[in-house]
Amino acid sequence: MFIALLIMLAQPPHAVPGEEAVAPYAASNANAGASPVSGRALFQTFGGKAGIDRIVAATVDASVADPRTSDIFKATDLVRLKRTLSEQVCFILAGPCDYTGRDMKTAHRDMGLQTEDLTALIEHLQVAMDIERVPFAAQNKLLAKLAPMKRVIVER
Repeated sequence: MFIALLIMLAQPPHAVPGEEAVAPYAASNANAGASPVSGRALFQTFGGKAGIDRIVAATVDASVADPRTSDIFKATDLVRLKRTLSEQVCFILAGPCDYTGRDMKTAHRDMGLQTEDLTALIEHLQVAMDIERVPFAAQNKLLAKLAPMKRVIVER
């Protein structure tokens, strides 16, 4: 009981049940890696928070199942990844979300990510957005916000 209480207290206030404990860090929207779009129309086009959550879950699940990228996710807290990635997309789409994850450089440090890994993830994201019937132009607006992060995320 005491150990469970200590683990719970070690969690940041934004953690959800099932997330693994992480070392403390300063949560900030500046860590999202991109500024939000203007207006709420794009957020609504993505189906609001529920649509974004479905898109993120499908993207992560497909990436975990894909032999090209599955090894990357073996030691990943998928509960936390889905939560923070959903927050990040919601924030970038000007939704009512704050991003509580780490900055992009720290979050991806020493993962050895290659351009091919990022390309596969984007393929999964595009399929998930298609399933949610996000129009192509709206997809491109999100992808344009995410694209500059490649410089920080890809290590080799």
